[in-house]
Amino acid sequence: MPAPPDAKLDAILARHAIATDTLNGGPDPESFVALSRELAELDPVVEAIRSYRAAAGDLAGLEALAEDSATDPEMRALAAEERPAAEEAVAAAASALNLLLLPKDVADEKSAILEIRAGTGGDEAALFAGDLFRMYARYAELHGWRVEVMSESEGTVGGLKEVVAAIQGRGVFARLKFESGVHRVQRVPATEASGRIHTSAATVAVLPEAEEVDIAISEADLKVDTMRAQGAGGQHVNKTESAIRITHLPSGIVVFVQEERSQHKNRARAMALLRARLYDRERTAKDEARAADRRQQVGSGDGCERIRTYSFPQGRVTDHRVNLTLYKLEEVMGGAALDEIVDALITDHQAALLAQASEL
Repeated sequence: MPAPPDAKLDAILARHAIATDTLNGGPDPESFVALSRELAELDPVVEAIRSYRAAAGDLAGLEALAEDSATDPEMRALAAEERPAAEEAVAAAASALNLLLLPKDVADEKSAILEIRAGTGGDEAALFAGDLFRMYARYAELHGWRVEVMSESEGTVGGLKEVVAAIQGRGVFARLKFESGVHRVQRVPATEASGRIHTSAATVAVLPEAEEVDIAISEADLKVDTMRAQGAGGQHVNKTESAIRITHLPSGIVVFVQEERSQHKNRARAMALLRARLYDRERTAKDEARAADRRQQVGSGDGCERIRTYSFPQGRVTDHRVNLTLYKLEEVMGGAALDEIVDALITDHQAALLAQASEL
């Protein structure tokens, strides 16, 4: 794919120069923050433009030498010899530049809300859902992100029927958004006496965490119920109404949080979860392609919409969207090798965006 036209690149360089001059002139605090963020985004693009133009200049110089009959024959031969490498350098620089100029998902830098629900498979599905949550928790720890459980429901023999957690850190959504979908596991359950392999599934949904500036919620649209927390938690379970259920009347979305002893903290978490779901709903309404992704990610949990299979007997993980198979099941489940899958999914997504851009 060729590099963008010079007029577009010149406009980027001009904007970078203006922003730099304005920042050096000592603007007001609000402008200083906005300009600093803009330059942080523009700096790598400007560097890529300069690298591309330097490579293009080198190639043009070699072509001029090779095609000028007045040039010494030995120099012409040397220029012709170096030309293929220079052409490769220009192509690589153009590719790097095009990647930086791809449209950005405004939610990529945000934290995320992770939702995991057991699907088909009964107790084994709940155990697998618990394994998936531990995988993401370890992955988050390796990246220096913070995980806070917002709500969870345990399975009858362990694991999790459902868990909702906030994963906080810069760029969490960008790394985890392709995890949304139905995950399938093949293994022999601990309760299986005959050693027969069972297949079960769990559904993962990853939503960008929304702030109040991202989505406006009117108190008049909310129905708030307080109740006693259920399950483990000590004496406060029976003595205080700390659990919060919030119903957003216009959309019908219901969130329930009971993990904290404080009703105030549970309400704050419930509102954060509600904002995330409403923000994701708004994003899907603006983009039909994203709406299709959302329908797929929530799925039915029956395994027919699977995006990834974890085969314990074979020690492999297969992501069906990019036909990638890794014989590193333990490393993936431990979070350490999950980046290999995430990187492949991001690369595939970028390739699709580049293909779309080339058709315009």
